This record gives sequence, C-alpha cells and structure tokens, in this order.
Amino acid sequence: MPATLVIRNGTVIDGSGRDPLQADVAVTDGRISAIGKSLPRGGQEIDARDRLVTPGFVDVHTHYDAQVTWSSQLSPSSWNGVTTVLMGNCGVGFAPCHPGQREMLVKLMEGVEDIPEVVLTEGLPWSWNTFPEFLDVLDRRRYDVDIATQVPHAALRVYVMGQRGADRELATEQDRGRMAELAEQGIRAGALGFSTSRTLNHRTLDGKHIPTLRAEQAELTAIAHAMRRASAGWLQIVSDFEDQDQEFGLFRRLAEESGRPVTLTLLQSDSRPAGWRELLDQIEAANADGLRITGQVRSRPTSVLLGFELSQNPFMSRPSYKTIAKLNFPERMQRLRDPAFRAALLAEDAPIGRRGGWNTMFPLGDPPDYEPPPDNSVAALAAREGRSPDEVAYDLLMQRDGKAILYLPVTNYAAGNLDVVRTMIAHPDTLLGLGDGGAHVGIMCDATATSYTLTHWTRERGRGELFPVAWAVKRLSHDNATAIGLNDRGLLRVGMKADVNVIDYDRLVLRSPEVVYDLPAGGKRLVQRTDGFDATVVSGEVVYRAGEPTGALPGRLVRGPRAA
Repeated sequence: MPATLVIRNGTVIDGSGRDPLQADVAVTDGRISAIGKSLPRGGQEIDARDRLVTPGFVDVHTHYDAQVTWSSQLSPSSWNGVTTVLMGNCGVGFAPCHPGQREMLVKLMEGVEDIPEVVLTEGLPWSWNTFPEFLDVLDRRRYDVDIATQVPHAALRVYVMGQRGADRELATEQDRGRMAELAEQGIRAGALGFSTSRTLNHRTLDGKHIPTLRAEQAELTAIAHAMRRASAGWLQIVSDFEDQDQEFGLFRRLAEESGRPVTLTLLQSDSRPAGWRELLDQIEAANADGLRITGQVRSRPTSVLLGFELSQNPFMSRPSYKTIAKLNFPERMQRLRDPAFRAALLAEDAPIGRRGGWNTMFPLGDPPDYEPPPDNSVAALAAREGRSPDEVAYDLLMQRDGKAILYLPVTNYAAGNLDVVRTMIAHPDTLLGLGDGGAHVGIMCDATATSYTLTHWTRERGRGELFPVAWAVKRLSHDNATAIGLNDRGLLRVGMKADVNVIDYDRLVLRSPEVVYDLPAGGKRLVQRTDGFDATVVSGEVVYRAGEPTGALPGRLVRGPRAA
C-alpha cells in the first residue's frame, strides 16, 4: 500500500536517545510504515531538508479538563509540538460530579488552577455525572492532539462524601470502599491514573483548602488497592512535604500497596532550598529497592507573569490601582497613561506581595529570558538609573502599549540560576512535566516548557554544559509516553503511531506570551507561540503547518494503556 505521507530528507531523532540519522519517514494508515533512504513517493510529501524529524511530545501534566469540553484545539500545548496530553492532575477535575456539586468543583478549579468561575460556568456542558460518562462525552469529540485522563481525588471525594468530603472530614470505611470502587471503575473505563493534592497552596479563592489535603493513609491505601486490581495507571501526587520523611514514607507505601508507579512534584523552594535534593535521594533509594517512583520536574522556574493586562501586577494592592482594576483593558490603559494618576499611584506605599520583591522581578522580554542574571532585576535597573524600583516597574509595564510583562520566578531559582534544574532534569528518576497547560490562565504560561527544553538546554544556555538534542527529544517523547503506559508512541519506529514533529531547529524560538480573549464568556488567557515548528503530525495527519492549524482533527480520547 502506498504511503499516505512521506517526510523526506530530514534529520531523524527517533526518541530513543540514539544519534540522529538522515532518512525519510513514511506514514501509512496513521502508523510509521518505513524509515530509510529514497523511499517511494507518498500521497503527501513534506520536505524536511535541514530540519529535525522527531516524535510528537507527550505532556504528562496538564489541566485541559474544561477546555476539552468546548474547544478542539489544545493550545498552547499543540502549538509547541505536543501530540498527547494527560489531564486531571493535582486531584482536581469535573468528574464524577452530582448536579448539586457542580458549583463546588468550579470554585475549586477556579482557586487551584486560576480559571475564572464565569468561564467554567458558561463553558462546561455538564452532560455527565459519573467518570465513565465524562469519558463518553470526550470520546465523541475531536481534537488537534490525543487526550488522556486521570481520576481526580477531590471530585471523587466530594462525590462520595458530599459536604463532609469538602470539609475534609475523615472518610468512613464505607466511604473508603466506595471511593476505591469508583476509582477502579474510572481506571477500567480508560483513565491513565489517579491524582491527589496535599498542598496548602491548593484552595478556593475564599480560602477553603482542597478536600484531599489531609486524606488519611487508610483512604489512599484503599484507592491504591483498587489500582492494583485494575492493573493500570499511576498515582500523581503533589505535596508540601512539611514532614518529608513521613510524607515520602506514605507515598512509598502507596507504591508498594498499588504495585503501580507513583509520580511526585519535585521543585526547589526558597524556604527549603536543599529539600529537593533530599527528596530526590529518597526517590532514588525507592527505585533501587524495586519500586517505580519519579520526581516530576519543570525545565525552568515556576513563574508568575505580571502585567497591566494580566491577573496580577506589582501595584494591584495600591488604593489608586484598585479604583481602575475592574475597568476593561483599554479604559484601564487610558488612566494608567495619565501622568497625574501615575504620580498618585507611585506615591502610595503598599507591599508588592511577592517573594524577593523587586530584586527577583525581571523584564521578560521577547524572546523571553527565563534565566535572567541578578543585575537584570527591577531593583538593579533602578539602582543604575538612579530611580525608584516602583517607577522603573511602572514604566517597563507600560511598554508595548501596556502589554509588557514582568517575570517573577517563584520556585527553582533560589540561587538566581538554573543549576538546580539542570541536576533535576538530568536525573534518571525524573520526568519532564508540570507545564500546567490549560490552567493559571492569567498569571503563567509554562506549557511551552517543552519548547524551552529544546531551545535553552540544548542550544542557548551560556552558564554551563548543554545537553544533546537527542537527549531532550527522548525526555519529551519516549520517556513520558512509557511512564503513563502509552507504549505505542514516543518513538519513530516502524509500526509506531505516527505522531511527528518537523522542526527548523536553527529558527526555533519562543515568543513572548500574549493575552487572547477566546475563552467562554470572553474570558482571557495567556498563550505563547514558538517559531520553528514546520509541521506537527498526529496519527498520520498534518495538524499544523508553519504554526497554523490545517483544520485536521485526528486527536482522540485515549482509553487505557497501549502496547508497543
């Protein structure tokens, strides 16, 4: 049978970590049918001369749980070479859900993942109650990437326990049995995991903690046993690790009881700058003992983006700014351009409310710099210019017609560089993730950390040794795919699913994030494009050419693990 697509004359980086090779890649019926030189002509051809040809990337940490119900495009992830996304992370989601609990889950998602309530209220169709029914709804939709799900603990707990679950009461034996039964049902229906949150940072806007915060070992163990029975899925966990030995001991027992992989968020905090290393040592020891526990890491800092068009800025707590905060952006800019308003606001004294203050706040730039040196901070710029940091920050934010952005790294940047991140991402017991695509829509856009891994860590970083491109591609594709049980993708091999990127590596560059107003109810979100993706192919169909959608929507819900 003739190939439906041939990607010709490219530099093939197959996802295994092996050295690149010059070859053509042929695709037939959504699968890779041949890799070699001078393959016969296909029905469609892509000239990949001087281009990299890689597997599609697999993003294991997203929050597209709402976006998948109203949009066929999973941007910005799909703009950045991602061809499979895993959602339902951090214990939050919208299924299972009784009709009377919808508002509760909306408010939780609003607080935890910064998706406005009005967007969720208008956008979610709520045409499901149970988790399998939610999957059935997604199964009928079409996307520009494949999507996969996890059973979220917070939704499950509230579904079973009602207000008692929301109030974080202890689960009874009957509660635990029912949660385990429904978790197993979700895994058997096709979820690739179960997720939970144990962090104080996850709360509603009115301060209520996530229902799973202090879930006891007995509750989690019952669910772990359900996953053992289902023989599929992983456990995804985020924790503050306030008592690290006790918390990790619990997670280690869950890995033992479930017989399933466990993945934990791994970040460097300013309050415990060495805690990440201790946790990674514990993870390494557990793997040496035959368990499978991974630290999930981000290839750059967790950051908050500040701007006059965004959800937060350094002046939002000042009385003058509060008088204009609810104006639409053009009206707000009109006031901000007024010299008298500027003088009044700068004369007011109010904390900026963020770690490190002006010393750790930087102009983001275009292309953005996610590893800025200390002498590029707002405080350093102000000192050189003989002005106050307030003035400098205000004037920086007024650039680009008020759409300029200040960058505030909040984790992984305690020393003012990414040396710690380099150690994290190089470790064999870590996975690259935590991009949070679909969430934090007004304050961050880290879904592009996939592209950043290629640009910064294999080509641009000037502060240390770079990684080979083949290493980065393997980390973004094969390693993540196999970690969540999708062994049919992540490699360019004959018979594998034809998810492919064609990348102009020399031209690959991240653009500055921008605000678009394309959410339900006219809601805004930050998106970020990357130049240099010549083509992205999902299941053998070209979904993007030169960064623009082709209209093809071959993406589907993935139910359950896949064999190679």
